[in-house]
Amino acid sequence: MTDPAYRHRSEIGFAETDASGWMHFPNAFLHFERAEHAFLRSKGLLVFDRAAGGWPRVHASCDYRRPLVTGERIDVPLWIMRLGTSSVTWKFRINNATGETCAEGDVTTVRVDGNGKPQPLTTDERQALGG
Repeated sequence: MTDPAYRHRSEIGFAETDASGWMHFPNAFLHFERAEHAFLRSKGLLVFDRAAGGWPRVHASCDYRRPLVTGERIDVPLWIMRLGTSSVTWKFRINNATGETCAEGDVTTVRVDGNGKPQPLTTDERQALGG
């Protein structure tokens, strides 16, 4: 796979774990979303605004390879796999400090206006997203 569009570094918080001490499974999407939003902001793109809209999810999947624990440092690279008329399909991984892939998945988002109606990506948005 080519170099990622963006990398986000973080760590697993205590509140993100379950009684086993491992990261609870939906938090993989929390870490992906933090990476996605940091990437969008780095490109000067809208994340969310009540009047201007945002990028709701229309598909999400994740495969889990290895548990993560509180305090474990992670790297979340993301790639843009497809730019549609109004959608973006992202691929993400969550790697631990030694580079092992602990989770990987894909998420498709759709650019919508403040009423939740799909909006075609503008030329500026498309260019900022690498298309």
